[in-house]
Amino acid sequence: MASGGPSWADQWGAGGLNDDDDDNFNKESGKKNKKMDKVKALASASFDKAKTAASTGATKAKSGTTVGIKWIKTQYEKRTSK
Repeated sequence: MASGGPSWADQWGAGGLNDDDDDNFNKESGKKNKKMDKVKALASASFDKAKTAASTGATKAKSGTTVGIKWIKTQYEKRTSK
């Protein structure tokens, strides 16, 4: 390794070479957080819509099954009562 360069501790410790990079990272991170918040809000809204649609579909399937079972019962009763 080169003996003339800064040590690992100098580069990564407090007061090192990358302190300016931390400020840039925080600025970019803030932008990413805002974008991520928007994505989360959109995903939440989409999830609510999907949940509502699934609930409605389950209700329709349940009522359809109930109607179908009642129809089968009446058909069976018609055959056995003759």
